[in-house]
Formats: sequence, C-alpha cells, structure tokens
Amino acid sequence: MNKLSDERRELFQTWRRALHTIPETGFTEEATSDYVSSILAELGIEHVRNVGGTGIVATISRGTGGDSIGIRADMDALPILEETGVSWASQNTGFMHACGHDGHMTMALGAAAVLAQDAGFNGTVHFVFQPAEEHGLGAKAMLGDGLLDRFPMSAMFGLHNSPGIPAGHFHTRSGGLMASEDNFEIRIHGRGGHASGPHMVVDPILVGSEVVIALQTIVARSLPPTLPAVVSCTEFTTDGARNAIPSNVTIKGDTRSFDSVAQDLLERRMRELVSGICAAHGATGEVFYTHEFEPTINDAHATAMAVAAARVVAGDDRVEGDCPPWMASEDFGTFGRAVPGCFVFIGNGATGEHGGVPLHSHDYQFNDAILDNGVNFYVELVRAALPTETAQ
Repeated sequence: MNKLSDERRELFQTWRRALHTIPETGFTEEATSDYVSSILAELGIEHVRNVGGTGIVATISRGTGGDSIGIRADMDALPILEETGVSWASQNTGFMHACGHDGHMTMALGAAAVLAQDAGFNGTVHFVFQPAEEHGLGAKAMLGDGLLDRFPMSAMFGLHNSPGIPAGHFHTRSGGLMASEDNFEIRIHGRGGHASGPHMVVDPILVGSEVVIALQTIVARSLPPTLPAVVSCTEFTTDGARNAIPSNVTIKGDTRSFDSVAQDLLERRMRELVSGICAAHGATGEVFYTHEFEPTINDAHATAMAVAAARVVAGDDRVEGDCPPWMASEDFGTFGRAVPGCFVFIGNGATGEHGGVPLHSHDYQFNDAILDNGVNFYVELVRAALPTETAQ
C-alpha cells in the first residue's frame, strides 16, 4: 500500500483542522454539513444532503459491478470547553471535537478523494456522514429516512480512533465489539422528617443505599459468567436538608451488555430488587428503563475483509484481529442490526504519547499522523470488497 503524497497529506490535514474549528452537537451540524458538502462538490462527487437530519450520503460508482458497500463517518461534537491551546482550536465556545469525529470525517473524505481520482474498484461505495452519534439517535434517523432503500449496501464499515493504542495500529474482532447502553432512573418514595427522629420516618436514603448495593448482585449472582455486563449507578440525589431526612431519592445510571438475554435480565432483576427492597422498608419505588444504544456486533465475513485490509496497510504486527471487547457504546451498532458490518479501532497514540489523552477530555487531540492509515485502510477495503476483474 502506497503512502499518501505530501500534497494529499497536507490537504487532508487542512480539512481535518478546519472541521475541528466548527464543532456542533447532534442534529445541529449545519456548518459541518456545509463544509463536508463543499469538499465533495470540489471533488466532483455526487451526494445527497439532509438524510436523517443533517446527514450526507456521497456515492462513487465505477465499472459495471452491481455490488455496493458503505463507509460511515460520524459528524457531531461534544458540549466541552476546549483547552488544547492549538491554533485550530474550536471557534464555537463550549463545544469541542473531543472524540475525533473531525478525523473520522476526514478519513472518509480522503478515501473518497483517492477513489474518485484513482478508482481501482468495480461497483458502488456510499460514504455515509452520520449526525448525532453521541446521542445514539443519528443512525436510527438515517435508517428511518430510508438510507438502505435509497442507497443499498451489502455491508457497512466504520472506524473510531482509540487513545491508548499505538498510533496507526488497528484493533477489531468478530462478534461483540462494543456493548449496548441502557439507562435507568429509580425513584424511591419514603416519608421524610426531622433528623432527630429517624424512628418516625421511612428513610429513602437507607432504602436507596441498599438498592445501590443490591444492584451489583445482578452481575455477580444473576448473570452467567459467560455473559459480560456492567451496572453503574452514577447519580444519587435527594430532596432533604442537613437536618431533615428526605422523602424522595433518585438514583440514575446505566447498564452495558452484549446481547438481548443479558439486557432483559438486567432490567427484570433491577425491577424485582427495587420492588422487594422498597416493600421491606415500607417505601415505594419506580424504575424507568430505556434502551439507548444497540451493541456493536461485527459480522464475521465483513470483519475478515477489514482485518485483511488493515494488514495490507499497517502490517501483520500492527493489526489485532481478535481484540478484547470494549464496554463503551457506539451508534454504529444500530446500522449493524440492519446490514452486515464491521467496526474497527485505529490507534490514536499510546498512553503518555501524543494522541494518548482519553476521548471526551478537554485536552484530547486527534493525531493527524494516523490520517494516512485511516484513508488507506478505507481505500484498500473498498478495492478488496469491490474488486475489478483483473484483481479477482
């Protein structure tokens, strides 16, 4: 695999840094969409705007092949005040590309630029620029807007930069790569009163504390050890005061898992535990449970193609084709339920090195040095998935 020319490398870096200056959150990516559209227009690539809101689908067809695949890049940023000090820092105060979606868009645009000029494939590739990944709503919106009917694909691919992995290395796996995310809110109602008379109240703090501890038994004692899952309580609030035992407690958090069996059991046991513990203390409780992100489950055939392409680009020793799963969530999982796909991590930099600052941090920086491997990965993947007659 040839490296990018210096001219292309500088151009793609310019695109990435320009995108970094205009971060926008989910479904408000107007300036971002305008910029992506302007680049596609300059490249002479046909594209359709406003798919699922601010989303864009760009299409390149070559040869006579009837097959088609999709390359997906997320567009949205985060409500974080940037503190990187770089000259291309966010110009939208309070918002930042702290997850590297500016780099993901650039890799897709770069691959589109190379393929539009150099071709080397036979079929159709759709570049899907998706809004609202952080919300977990953008993929659903695009599918609801007829994405796969309007732009048929036999497979879809995507990637995410990963601080902590050496720059330019690739990690993926067949099967469950990233977990689902379900959110919960538990409301416990007791009877408040003066702190000097606890025998006269039904203390929801006591009940809520017992609930928090009991929720950890779901993974430890209700789920088979072969089904990984996480239950995290992240907020505990009351309506009390320093000298007053409250009447109400609210507990919020989320759960992570990889399949519907675990998801269903987590919700059922949570409801049972809250009901039983509240009843034992004379309190009442409600559980509000929502499914936010689908798990990202990689298709075996699509994963094999992605691993092969990554090895061509980076070399065998820089590709891990059976990496451990990650309990974080990604909106790509929603696409994966509708079309076979593979999601890949590309290293942004080892911990302690440039690019190693964790995602969603105010001082996170996308590592422009990985643009080469990201662009070349997509180009190699398209050419392998849609081979010309001479390449077959």
